[in-house]
Amino acid sequence: MSARTVLFIAEPQSVTGIFPTLQKAGLQAGLADNLTGALGFIKKSNPCLVFCRPELQGFDAKSFLTQVQSIEGFPPVVIFSASGSAEQATEYLSLGARDYWIEPLVWEKIKLVLPDPEPEPEPEPAPVSTHRATASAPSAPSKFQIIGRHNAVLRVLALARQVAGSKATVLISGESGTGKEMFARYLHHNSTRTDKPFVAINCAALPEHLLESELFGHEKGAFTGAINRKLGKFELADGGTILLDEITEMDLGLQAKLLRVLQESEFDRVGGVETVNIDVRVLATTNRDIETTVKENKFRQDLFYRLNVIPLALPALRERGDDVLLLAEYFTNKFTATYGLERLTFSEDAKKWLMSYDWPGNVRELQNLMERAVLLAGQGPIQTRHFLMGDEQWTPDDLSSIDADQQAASEAAPPSTPDEALSVMPIHEMEKRLILKSLEETTGNRTRAAELLGISVRTLRNKLNEYKKEGLDV
Repeated sequence: MSARTVLFIAEPQSVTGIFPTLQKAGLQAGLADNLTGALGFIKKSNPCLVFCRPELQGFDAKSFLTQVQSIEGFPPVVIFSASGSAEQATEYLSLGARDYWIEPLVWEKIKLVLPDPEPEPEPEPAPVSTHRATASAPSAPSKFQIIGRHNAVLRVLALARQVAGSKATVLISGESGTGKEMFARYLHHNSTRTDKPFVAINCAALPEHLLESELFGHEKGAFTGAINRKLGKFELADGGTILLDEITEMDLGLQAKLLRVLQESEFDRVGGVETVNIDVRVLATTNRDIETTVKENKFRQDLFYRLNVIPLALPALRERGDDVLLLAEYFTNKFTATYGLERLTFSEDAKKWLMSYDWPGNVRELQNLMERAVLLAGQGPIQTRHFLMGDEQWTPDDLSSIDADQQAASEAAPPSTPDEALSVMPIHEMEKRLILKSLEETTGNRTRAAELLGISVRTLRNKLNEYKKEGLDV
């Protein structure tokens, strides 16, 4: 099997955007748009992983899953869809798919399912950590460098480094966007398990019956449609580390089964009679007050104690003082390099705004905001209007750069459809329509909608509350 080749079965426009990142990581990307071409590519090039989009016109993903299993040493298949459902996920997983994702495809998720460790596109420091120039900051592999100088971050990082080499379970808490998963990766890559798998699963993304199969796997015939044995995330992480993201969203019944794994290092596959023994270090994250959740009988107290051997509480960005400007500069330099632009500076007003903003989406929100500002600032410096965070509409610095004929044509022909009107409506109205569209695409799943929008669930919830006050039924 070629560990450096990934096949995409999809429309070119839906996947080619990720190809440059894969190439930087040393991976070859193949593309097929029909069943014959896909099966032929797999037989000839033997890819390590296949991504299949069932919405591809004229392509039967179910037939593909059945036929690909007749190929010796067939690769794992990940189904990815623009808008899916639990029923659809269950059907594809029962047919042998390794996983089921909601778009968009991003490198951070793809690298987690690659069978073998691959080079990363470019070193990407964790958004929440410490600056190397700080004397008290521990050294780390460059791709998990931590940016920040605030004492709250330094204390958490010092504790993380001290326990990284142990097998102790770690419960990482903090608001959405504070960098909990990156801290988990820091722990793994500074442990003796760094050459073993790091496997992450979002406990909020799947209903209980699917999550149990994802965690522990299932045997052939365990339920209708289970035509093959499937290994779960715990088995795939054997010898390495598993991250249980959003652990407080796990159903109480499944929590009891997880407790057995933590205590005995063993479990049974769904429908299985053979006990599977594993050696896995367990890390968990939550953005809730887990002790309150325990008191409300929504989370098992014994499981909480078992997970909370080492507690790591990450500070919110608004609590980190000058780290806001440090991170803003880091992300600005990152995106100017990515887009081949000259380095940019910040105006004094922009700096004041960055320091005064509440940052409900934390470091993730800051990162997205800096990418936006870099693209809008032109030659710079970055001004507050480039953040597009108020009702003020942005206009380019050099209006003369717009072709006069095109400008006249756009004025003469008003938009005829809502999609065309998006380019001229006020920013707050565009934002509202995009939020409502994301909820429609994800059938009301706020976690998935927030991921599609690149914002935190908390930010999405606040926006929806604003719309309710306006009388909108959301």
